Amino acid sequence: MTEPTHMRREIEEIPSAVATLLDHQHDAFAALGAALRARDPSVLVTIARGSSDHAATYFKYACERLARRPVASVGPSIASIYGIDLMLAGAAAIAISQSGRSPDLIAMLESAKRGGALSAAITNDPSSPLAASSDHVIDIGAGVERSVAATKTFVTSIVAGLSVLAHWRDDTTLHNALITLSQHLRNASKVDWSALSGALSDRPSIFVLGRGPGVAIAAEAALKFKETSGLHAESYSTAEVLHGPSAIVRDGFPALVFAVDDAALPSVAATAKKLADQGGSVLVTGFDSPGCITLPAVSTGHPLTDPLALAVSFYGFVEAFSRSRGYDPDRPPHLNKVTATQ
Repeated sequence: MTEPTHMRREIEEIPSAVATLLDHQHDAFAALGAALRARDPSVLVTIARGSSDHAATYFKYACERLARRPVASVGPSIASIYGIDLMLAGAAAIAISQSGRSPDLIAMLESAKRGGALSAAITNDPSSPLAASSDHVIDIGAGVERSVAATKTFVTSIVAGLSVLAHWRDDTTLHNALITLSQHLRNASKVDWSALSGALSDRPSIFVLGRGPGVAIAAEAALKFKETSGLHAESYSTAEVLHGPSAIVRDGFPALVFAVDDAALPSVAATAKKLADQGGSVLVTGFDSPGCITLPAVSTGHPLTDPLALAVSFYGFVEAFSRSRGYDPDRPPHLNKVTATQ
């Protein structure tokens, strides 16, 4: 019997990692939430790369919806390469990094502090240099992640950001959704997305689409297709794809559309139908759309946590898809677990 990959084991650990995070980091969430309430930042900036930057994008949409504060992703090279301190008086800066050891992220967070920002780090290593540079540290406590392809650290980083928001805004509804999230993620890991494999047969490329927080999940899925399965994938919002890229969707070109039941659903469904009408092979999560294949989705009871269930379902699919293509999802070629960029 073939041993499961590290990636498969880590996907299965996501529900318990989420439950542990929420239980163990309550005081840290509350402290950062209180600090944000006291600072009342007019703007927030995020500092991250790779999957962590996708988690930051998720936080952006959640924060802008709940707190009505703009959130911008800043390029770490502004500090690490160009030596510029941004003017961030009255702002908050949140760095997200699994390892907390990439020099450019550390340099950018330290620069943000010099510029006047309240600083926080969301990391899987509370003893890291990034954590040492922060006013507040959230230890996601996901445990060792051996697969190069991040899964449980991605989900727990997002959950950490959502919990901070819930404390900051005193949002009981989001608090309650997070408390029950673990079981929903467990269910999400068991859904069957094998229909997606058929759409990808002999196809060299795919579009991965979403709207709102779904944009972050689309970006993460596109990255996972590339790093675990050698498949070229591009992510867009379902609005942005219509500004040019949709022209190549024809003759069965595949598109995976992450749809959730929120205010964006009508526009997401309209884009999915348009791409199907052009001749694309379009798969949509959770909702029926004319001409599209529906992939099963688990509802978590809240529009800001529903996309996380989709991420877990996708992870389960792509791990198996990687192996079916003869890849080792734990060891993508030319990649390392810790990427230390300058």
